[in-house]
Amino acid sequence: MKTKRPFQRVERMTPTMRVIHWVNVVAVVAAVVTGLYIAHPYYQTFMADPAVDKYVMAWNRLVHLFAAITVDITSIWVAYMYASGDRHKPWMKLIPSKENVVEFFEVVLNIFTFNRRKKFDTTHMDSFNAFWFALLHLLLVFMLLTGLQMYVQGLASGESSIGAWWPWILHVSTDWTLTVFGGNMGVRYAHHLGMWATVIWTMFHIYVQIWRTIFWQEGDIAIAFGGSKFPKKRRE
Repeated sequence: MKTKRPFQRVERMTPTMRVIHWVNVVAVVAAVVTGLYIAHPYYQTFMADPAVDKYVMAWNRLVHLFAAITVDITSIWVAYMYASGDRHKPWMKLIPSKENVVEFFEVVLNIFTFNRRKKFDTTHMDSFNAFWFALLHLLLVFMLLTGLQMYVQGLASGESSIGAWWPWILHVSTDWTLTVFGGNMGVRYAHHLGMWATVIWTMFHIYVQIWRTIFWQEGDIAIAFGGSKFPKKRRE
């Protein structure tokens, strides 16, 4: 007769990380909604006063800017915490060692075999998840650079409210995108496609978390809410 193994509580996200996670969720949704409007206005305020209605685009641009700044700041913060923390450093899962490569493909096989094959530790972040989140951060850097290039195009005079040094820094760090993508319109298309890539990333991330919760039965989806998951204790 088989005896059921008791569950163990494993903390995966600190309260700080959970706050950052949900702040990012709100910021990304705001950036996508306002970004789509900036690219192609799809709603009206139905205000009778044109003086009020004309500021809709300005408000969308303002929200988009602050949402993007929020995502950039939190991403830098998360990267710092991952690099400086002393608990299960996720960045070490990105090292292409034999152990990490094997684990990566084992996770992929686990998905394609619907959990029939499970030869890796699910207690902490696996190399597949680490790679997937690293991809997100690279995507956010891309969105930052292309977004700032579009932003600096509005500072054609070379001046800003805080001085000429700010446009200069933006030109130095982002003008290369004009060459790579063939001008202003190419940068806009690249930024737009980057947004859809972010949406696809988010949809897949949610799908995987729900999939793991159903098949692994370890409460993975609870990590973002309570910070912990509940795998079964290993047999001695």
